[in-house]
Amino acid sequence: MPTPRVLMSKIRQALQLLAGDAGLSLRQVAAALGVSKTTISEIALYARDAGVDWPLASTLSDDELQARLYPPPRPRSTTRAEPDYAALHQELKRPGVTLQLLWEEYRAGVGQQAYRYSAYCEKYRAWAKRLKRSMRQVHPGGERLFVDYAGQTVPVVDAATGEIRRAQVFVAVLGASNYTYACATWQQKAADWVGAIIDTLAFIGGVPRLLVPDQPRALIANPDAYEPATARLMQELAEHYAVAVLPARPGRPQDKAKVEVGVQVVERWILARLRNRRFFSLAELNRAIAQLLADLNQRPFKKLPGCRAQAFAALDAPALKPLPATAMVLAQFKPARVNIDYHVAFEGHYYSVPHQHVGAAVELRITASTLEVLLRRQRVAAHARSAKAGGFTTVAEHMPVSHRAQAQWTPTKLISWGERIGAATAGVVRWQMAHRAHPEQGYRSCLGLMRLAREYGNERLEAACARAQSIRAPHYRSVKSILACGLDRQGSSLLGGDVGTTAPMPAHDNVRGPGYYGHH
Repeated sequence: MPTPRVLMSKIRQALQLLAGDAGLSLRQVAAALGVSKTTISEIALYARDAGVDWPLASTLSDDELQARLYPPPRPRSTTRAEPDYAALHQELKRPGVTLQLLWEEYRAGVGQQAYRYSAYCEKYRAWAKRLKRSMRQVHPGGERLFVDYAGQTVPVVDAATGEIRRAQVFVAVLGASNYTYACATWQQKAADWVGAIIDTLAFIGGVPRLLVPDQPRALIANPDAYEPATARLMQELAEHYAVAVLPARPGRPQDKAKVEVGVQVVERWILARLRNRRFFSLAELNRAIAQLLADLNQRPFKKLPGCRAQAFAALDAPALKPLPATAMVLAQFKPARVNIDYHVAFEGHYYSVPHQHVGAAVELRITASTLEVLLRRQRVAAHARSAKAGGFTTVAEHMPVSHRAQAQWTPTKLISWGERIGAATAGVVRWQMAHRAHPEQGYRSCLGLMRLAREYGNERLEAACARAQSIRAPHYRSVKSILACGLDRQGSSLLGGDVGTTAPMPAHDNVRGPGYYGHH
């Protein structure tokens, strides 16, 4: 390295003393000039190599002397081969690929022109910093699917009424390729979220290892930065598709930067292009989104090679897990308890459960066509849904053996109880037995009549049953309402005769007749 100009005077003095007749040693010259012996030794070495003695040095200017003693270093004859940083960035997204591996491949290709590993890493990181935050994140192929809803909504007009409804726009982005999916839903409820995610998995044709949503209440039962608990429908999705749910931490946008940028891209390249169009159905809007989505995934990247579709085919698609044989069917969940007649109720219809579970707290899983009964997450009964209010769906195997074989003694016992109260009560009990596919299904109403007898007394129950028959409403609810309103005490004139006189039973094809139970 050249000696600073301020020392040039000492260099001249050193050369003069070393060449003088006195024949001073290096140590003596160093002591005379107040510098180290090493410095004097270096000056003598440089002068000898440059062929400069004191007589010559005395004729040179300071710049000329410095140029002779300390010439500038020669430039290296070889140049370094610059890596393809964009291709390197994409390669890092492949499972198992590291910077060390890529550097070794780079060095094998360019030989002596390769950067050292440390310089290679520094140059790549400096290049990556110039990318957008979302693009410089490196996620292995097939690892993460980020999902969110856009802030913008799209108006949809009801063609019949002219009413405008705002559709929500769902966005999903794969971490490695930025491959994007979008669709419109009416709301952001659990069924909307899960339904859109199911459509996304069908669109990409596979299942990632991690699903990264935000923490909306529709999906996360207990939002938390460290241990968020997913809601019931989201749990079912995770189990059905064998995917782990890793919600982004609240207030940490870096956890979901991919989808945040994906939302911006969808708003700019899809929703902005649809701003002047009018839509009259959600299906029409989704068809328009799908057309523009195909174009979006084919648009070339600005700073990376290829486009989203090409990156998806190379990075994410090969690493996705296969879809299950059937898509998940959306369901709602409702708590229930198995009644004494081994049935559960939903929307006024009754569905049977194996009789040994009477009294158990269960969970109903309801889809558009089925109702399942779950006990500690295990299915114990499944039925086709029925819209018949007051009806029963009963599986024979769910009934006790005694009921399946010959259980007429139970209705007979109930009728005998009614006869001890009075003719009207017995008539109402017989009506319950006669209007059920299985007589045992009348238990619920008859047990209710027994409770009314304990609450209001036998005499009032008999009067209420007589009134219920007179108005052709021999139902438990009617009898209960009559007692609650005190209508059983309003006298026989309102009934058109004596309280104990029963009106004819209503005609019906299912009525078995008065002699039916006498023979059983």
